Amino acid sequence: MLLPSELTNITAPMDFDDRLRKAIERGEKVRDARDRAELARELSLEELRTLHSQYRLGATEHIESCLRKLVDHLPGFKMQSVMSEEGWGGRLSRDDLHLVPKKGAESRYSRLEVLISPFTPSGILELVVKGTVRNREVLNRKHYQKLSEYDHDAFWELIDKRVLEFAELYSSTD
Repeated sequence: MLLPSELTNITAPMDFDDRLRKAIERGEKVRDARDRAELARELSLEELRTLHSQYRLGATEHIESCLRKLVDHLPGFKMQSVMSEEGWGGRLSRDDLHLVPKKGAESRYSRLEVLISPFTPSGILELVVKGTVRNREVLNRKHYQKLSEYDHDAFWELIDKRVLEFAELYSSTD
């Protein structure tokens, strides 16, 4: 056992305050390195705009292709390409006249709208789907993917799924 007088001769490896300061400095260096790496990974606004435009073009063509096929299988719908402030994609619409005994004629409106929303700095590709079958709203969905994580197949499968869902809903109602 050391005597108290001998303890003063032993140099303390490092004062707690020094160790604390060095630990904080190491933590700050790790955070700075992580932040720099994250900034390098993040896309610039212009790069995001370019990606959005590229992905939107492909998705818009796929939307129009799906809607044309739906029109082929469900005659009476009119297709319209959409390029507006609302977005890009396509719209189907149909007006039917339903005769009701003792009441007369009743107008029934059906519509499907599938659009890619305009670019926003949030860095997403957003799909907006609205569907109405015989005056009743049956679809109102929004889906999105981050541009930096865009999965072409999954996004196009989502478009297919929504168009097929509308076709099934339309075909199942009177």
